[in-house]
Amino acid sequence: MNKVNRQLFCLLTELSSRKWLSERIGSFTKSKASRRLIRSFAKTYGIRVEEAEQPLEAYESLNDFFIRRLKAGLRPVDPDAASLVSPVDGTVTGIGSMNDKLRFIVKGQDYGLDELLHDLPMKDRYRNGYFIVLYLSPADYHRVHSPVAGEVTATRRIPGTVYPVHERSLRHMPKVLSRNERLITCIRHRFGMTTVVKVGAMNVSSIRYTEPLRARLDRGEELAFFEFGSTVVLLVEKEAFAFRNGLDVGSKVRVGEALGYWKAEGCE
Repeated sequence: MNKVNRQLFCLLTELSSRKWLSERIGSFTKSKASRRLIRSFAKTYGIRVEEAEQPLEAYESLNDFFIRRLKAGLRPVDPDAASLVSPVDGTVTGIGSMNDKLRFIVKGQDYGLDELLHDLPMKDRYRNGYFIVLYLSPADYHRVHSPVAGEVTATRRIPGTVYPVHERSLRHMPKVLSRNERLITCIRHRFGMTTVVKVGAMNVSSIRYTEPLRARLDRGEELAFFEFGSTVVLLVEKEAFAFRNGLDVGSKVRVGEALGYWKAEGCE
Protein backbone atom coordinates (compact mmCIF):
# COMPACT_ATOMS: atom_id res chain seq x y z
CA MET A 1 0.00 0.00 0.00
CA ASN A 2 1.33 3.40 -0.95
CA LYS A 3 2.42 5.21 2.23
CA VAL A 4 1.64 8.66 0.82
CA ASN A 5 -1.87 7.55 -0.16
CA ARG A 6 -2.48 6.13 3.30
CA GLN A 7 -1.38 9.35 4.95
CA LEU A 8 -3.50 11.46 2.61
CA PHE A 9 -6.66 9.44 3.13
CA CYS A 10 -6.11 9.27 6.88
CA LEU A 11 -6.05 13.06 6.76
CA LEU A 12 -9.32 13.11 4.81
CA THR A 13 -11.15 10.57 6.95
CA GLU A 14 -9.78 10.95 10.48
CA LEU A 15 -8.58 14.50 10.86
CA SER A 16 -9.86 16.64 13.03
CA SER A 17 -12.11 18.28 15.55
CA ARG A 18 -11.72 21.75 14.00
CA LYS A 19 -14.89 22.59 12.12
CA TRP A 20 -13.27 25.06 9.76
CA LEU A 21 -10.82 22.41 8.58
CA SER A 22 -13.53 19.77 8.40
CA GLU A 23 -15.60 22.11 6.23
CA ARG A 24 -12.69 22.71 3.86
CA ILE A 25 -11.91 19.02 3.54
CA GLY A 26 -15.61 18.37 2.97
CA SER A 27 -15.74 20.99 0.23
CA PHE A 28 -12.72 19.46 -1.49
CA THR A 29 -14.11 15.90 -1.42
CA LYS A 30 -17.30 17.19 -3.09
CA SER A 31 -15.41 19.02 -5.82
CA LYS A 32 -14.63 17.66 -9.27
CA ALA A 33 -10.94 18.11 -8.46
CA SER A 34 -11.20 15.21 -5.98
CA ARG A 35 -12.42 12.87 -8.72
CA ARG A 36 -8.87 11.88 -9.64
CA LEU A 37 -8.43 10.37 -6.15
CA ILE A 38 -11.28 7.85 -6.45
CA ARG A 39 -9.32 4.96 -7.94
CA SER A 40 -6.43 5.46 -5.52
CA PHE A 41 -8.82 5.75 -2.56
CA ALA A 42 -10.54 2.50 -3.54
CA LYS A 43 -7.20 0.70 -3.92
CA THR A 44 -5.78 2.07 -0.66
CA TYR A 45 -8.74 0.79 1.38
CA GLY A 46 -9.37 -2.41 -0.56
CA ILE A 47 -12.88 -1.38 -1.57
CA ARG A 48 -14.76 -3.95 -3.66
CA VAL A 49 -15.42 -1.65 -6.60
CA GLU A 50 -17.28 -4.40 -8.45
CA GLU A 51 -20.09 -4.02 -5.88
CA ALA A 52 -20.63 -0.34 -6.69
CA GLU A 53 -23.80 0.53 -8.57
CA GLN A 54 -21.81 2.46 -11.21
CA PRO A 55 -18.32 2.15 -12.75
CA LEU A 56 -15.67 4.33 -11.10
CA GLU A 57 -15.54 6.82 -13.96
CA ALA A 58 -19.24 7.65 -13.44
CA TYR A 59 -18.64 9.25 -10.02
CA GLU A 60 -18.05 13.00 -10.19
CA SER A 61 -16.23 13.46 -6.87
CA LEU A 62 -14.62 11.46 -4.07
CA ASN A 63 -17.67 12.13 -1.91
CA ASP A 64 -19.96 10.94 -4.70
CA PHE A 65 -18.07 7.64 -4.71
CA PHE A 66 -17.96 7.46 -0.92
CA ILE A 67 -21.76 7.58 -0.66
CA ARG A 68 -22.19 5.13 -3.56
CA ARG A 69 -25.08 2.72 -3.68
CA LEU A 70 -24.49 -0.98 -4.32
CA LYS A 71 -25.75 -3.14 -7.15
CA ALA A 72 -29.24 -4.48 -6.56
CA GLY A 73 -29.46 -7.79 -4.68
CA LEU A 74 -26.03 -7.69 -3.00
CA ARG A 75 -27.43 -7.22 0.51
CA PRO A 76 -30.39 -9.59 0.93
CA VAL A 77 -32.52 -9.00 4.03
CA ASP A 78 -32.83 -11.85 6.54
CA PRO A 79 -36.17 -13.55 5.79
CA ASP A 80 -37.21 -14.02 9.44
CA ALA A 81 -39.74 -11.24 10.17
CA ALA A 82 -38.81 -11.46 13.87
CA SER A 83 -35.19 -10.46 13.22
CA LEU A 84 -33.46 -7.14 13.89
CA VAL A 85 -31.26 -6.67 10.84
CA SER A 86 -28.02 -4.74 10.52
CA PRO A 87 -28.58 -1.23 9.14
CA VAL A 88 -25.00 -0.99 7.85
CA ASP A 89 -21.88 -2.77 6.71
CA GLY A 90 -19.53 -2.37 9.66
CA THR A 91 -17.76 -3.74 12.72
CA VAL A 92 -19.27 -4.21 16.18
CA THR A 93 -17.41 -1.94 18.61
CA GLY A 94 -19.86 -2.26 21.50
CA ILE A 95 -22.71 -4.62 22.42
CA GLY A 96 -24.62 -5.44 25.56
CA SER A 97 -27.30 -4.40 28.02
CA MET A 98 -28.19 -1.05 29.51
CA ASN A 99 -28.67 -0.88 33.25
CA ASP A 100 -31.72 0.38 35.12
CA LYS A 101 -30.17 3.87 35.16
CA LEU A 102 -30.19 3.95 31.34
CA ARG A 103 -26.41 3.76 31.05
CA PHE A 104 -24.08 1.52 29.05
CA ILE A 105 -20.33 1.11 28.50
CA VAL A 106 -18.43 1.24 25.20
CA LYS A 107 -14.63 0.79 25.14
CA GLY A 108 -14.40 1.52 28.86
CA GLN A 109 -16.43 4.74 28.67
CA ASP A 110 -19.77 5.17 30.38
CA TYR A 111 -22.67 6.68 28.38
CA GLY A 112 -26.13 7.71 29.47
CA LEU A 113 -29.17 7.95 27.23
CA ASP A 114 -29.73 11.51 28.44
CA GLU A 115 -26.38 12.39 26.83
CA LEU A 116 -27.05 10.42 23.67
CA LEU A 117 -30.72 11.26 23.02
CA HIS A 118 -31.10 14.61 24.81
CA ASP A 119 -34.78 15.54 25.06
CA LEU A 120 -36.35 12.63 23.18
CA PRO A 121 -39.15 11.35 25.42
CA MET A 122 -38.91 7.58 24.94
CA LYS A 123 -35.64 7.03 26.82
CA ASP A 124 -37.31 5.06 29.64
CA ARG A 125 -38.42 2.42 27.15
CA TYR A 126 -34.79 1.25 26.96
CA ARG A 127 -34.28 0.69 30.69
CA ASN A 128 -32.50 -2.67 30.97
CA GLY A 129 -32.70 -2.92 27.18
CA TYR A 130 -29.96 -3.55 24.67
CA PHE A 131 -27.49 -1.57 22.57
CA ILE A 132 -25.11 -2.32 19.73
CA VAL A 133 -22.51 0.06 18.26
CA LEU A 134 -21.50 -0.42 14.62
CA TYR A 135 -18.45 1.37 13.19
CA LEU A 136 -18.13 2.04 9.46
CA SER A 137 -14.54 2.22 8.22
CA PRO A 138 -13.54 4.16 5.08
CA ALA A 139 -13.68 0.86 3.19
CA ASP A 140 -17.31 0.19 4.07
CA TYR A 141 -20.50 0.96 2.20
CA HIS A 142 -21.81 4.14 3.86
CA ARG A 143 -25.57 4.05 3.44
CA VAL A 144 -27.81 3.27 6.41
CA HIS A 145 -30.88 1.04 6.15
CA SER A 146 -33.81 0.44 8.46
CA PRO A 147 -33.24 -2.42 10.93
CA VAL A 148 -36.98 -3.04 11.37
CA ALA A 149 -40.29 -2.56 9.56
CA GLY A 150 -42.35 0.12 11.22
CA GLU A 151 -43.50 3.69 11.65
CA VAL A 152 -41.11 6.61 12.11
CA THR A 153 -42.41 8.27 15.27
CA ALA A 154 -39.71 10.88 15.89
CA THR A 155 -36.53 12.27 14.37
CA ARG A 156 -33.98 14.63 15.81
CA ARG A 157 -30.72 16.20 14.62
CA ILE A 158 -28.38 17.07 17.49
CA PRO A 159 -25.44 19.30 16.49
CA GLY A 160 -22.03 18.50 17.88
CA THR A 161 -18.31 18.21 17.26
CA VAL A 162 -16.53 16.39 14.43
CA TYR A 163 -14.21 14.03 16.29
CA PRO A 164 -13.18 10.76 14.63
CA VAL A 165 -15.23 7.73 15.68
CA HIS A 166 -12.73 4.91 15.18
CA GLU A 167 -11.68 2.62 18.02
CA ARG A 168 -8.84 4.81 19.28
CA SER A 169 -11.22 7.73 19.69
CA LEU A 170 -13.81 5.60 21.48
CA ARG A 171 -11.13 4.56 23.97
CA HIS A 172 -9.23 7.80 24.49
CA MET A 173 -11.46 10.78 23.65
CA PRO A 174 -14.15 11.52 26.22
CA LYS A 175 -17.76 10.69 25.25
CA VAL A 176 -17.30 10.79 21.48
CA LEU A 177 -20.65 9.13 20.76
CA SER A 178 -22.58 11.73 22.74
CA ARG A 179 -20.48 14.77 21.69
CA ASN A 180 -20.50 14.37 17.92
CA GLU A 181 -23.33 15.36 15.60
CA ARG A 182 -26.19 12.85 15.71
CA LEU A 183 -29.20 12.12 13.53
CA ILE A 184 -31.74 10.09 15.48
CA THR A 185 -34.64 8.06 14.09
CA CYS A 186 -37.20 6.37 16.35
CA ILE A 187 -39.16 3.52 14.78
CA ARG A 188 -42.22 1.83 16.32
CA HIS A 189 -42.70 -1.73 15.09
CA ARG A 190 -44.74 -4.75 16.04
CA PHE A 191 -42.28 -5.78 18.75
CA GLY A 192 -41.93 -2.35 20.38
CA MET A 193 -39.53 0.51 19.70
CA THR A 194 -36.07 0.67 18.14
CA THR A 195 -33.98 3.84 17.90
CA VAL A 196 -31.27 4.34 15.28
CA VAL A 197 -28.62 6.86 16.36
CA LYS A 198 -26.38 7.87 13.47
CA VAL A 199 -23.18 9.49 14.77
CA GLY A 200 -21.19 11.67 12.38
CA ALA A 201 -17.51 12.47 12.36
CA MET A 202 -15.72 14.38 9.60
CA ASN A 203 -17.52 17.19 7.79
CA VAL A 204 -20.23 19.46 9.15
CA SER A 205 -23.75 18.12 8.45
CA SER A 206 -22.17 14.81 7.46
CA ILE A 207 -25.33 12.71 8.01
CA ARG A 208 -28.27 13.05 5.65
CA TYR A 209 -31.61 11.35 5.27
CA THR A 210 -32.44 9.74 1.98
CA GLU A 211 -35.20 11.93 0.62
CA PRO A 212 -38.05 11.75 1.01
CA LEU A 213 -37.99 10.12 4.44
CA ARG A 214 -41.06 7.89 4.48
CA ALA A 215 -43.44 7.65 7.45
CA ARG A 216 -43.30 3.85 7.28
CA LEU A 217 -40.17 1.85 6.56
CA ASP A 218 -39.57 -1.70 5.44
CA ARG A 219 -36.74 -3.78 6.88
CA GLY A 220 -33.64 -3.08 4.84
CA GLU A 221 -35.06 0.06 3.22
CA GLU A 222 -32.54 2.84 2.71
CA LEU A 223 -32.80 5.44 5.46
CA ALA A 224 -29.77 7.77 5.39
CA PHE A 225 -26.12 8.08 4.37
CA PHE A 226 -22.83 9.26 5.87
CA GLU A 227 -20.16 11.49 4.36
CA PHE A 228 -16.73 10.46 5.69
CA GLY A 229 -16.65 8.85 9.09
CA SER A 230 -19.51 7.25 10.93
CA THR A 231 -20.96 5.02 13.62
CA VAL A 232 -24.48 3.75 14.25
CA VAL A 233 -25.88 2.96 17.70
CA LEU A 234 -29.01 0.78 17.83
CA LEU A 235 -31.18 0.82 20.96
CA VAL A 236 -33.61 -2.05 21.52
CA GLU A 237 -36.21 -2.58 24.22
CA LYS A 238 -35.72 -5.50 26.58
CA GLU A 239 -38.97 -7.31 25.82
CA ALA A 240 -38.35 -10.82 24.46
CA PHE A 241 -35.24 -9.84 22.47
CA ALA A 242 -31.83 -11.50 22.29
CA PHE A 243 -28.76 -10.94 20.11
CA ARG A 244 -27.83 -13.89 17.94
CA ASN A 245 -25.19 -16.31 19.15
CA GLY A 246 -21.61 -15.41 18.29
CA LEU A 247 -22.19 -11.69 17.79
CA ASP A 248 -19.53 -9.81 19.78
CA VAL A 249 -17.09 -6.91 19.69
CA GLY A 250 -15.02 -7.28 16.53
CA SER A 251 -17.72 -9.09 14.56
CA LYS A 252 -18.16 -7.91 10.96
CA VAL A 253 -21.74 -7.42 9.80
CA ARG A 254 -23.46 -6.44 6.57
CA VAL A 255 -26.72 -4.71 5.71
CA GLY A 256 -29.69 -7.05 6.10
CA GLU A 257 -27.85 -9.62 8.24
CA ALA A 258 -29.70 -10.69 11.39
CA LEU A 259 -28.29 -9.15 14.59
CA GLY A 260 -30.85 -10.72 16.89
CA TYR A 261 -34.41 -11.93 17.24
CA TRP A 262 -37.62 -11.21 19.08
CA LYS A 263 -38.93 -14.40 20.64
CA ALA A 264 -42.63 -13.61 20.48
CA GLU A 265 -44.79 -11.20 18.58
CA GLY A 266 -45.53 -7.89 20.24
CA CYS A 267 -48.28 -5.41 19.53
CA GLU A 268 -48.24 -2.22 17.50
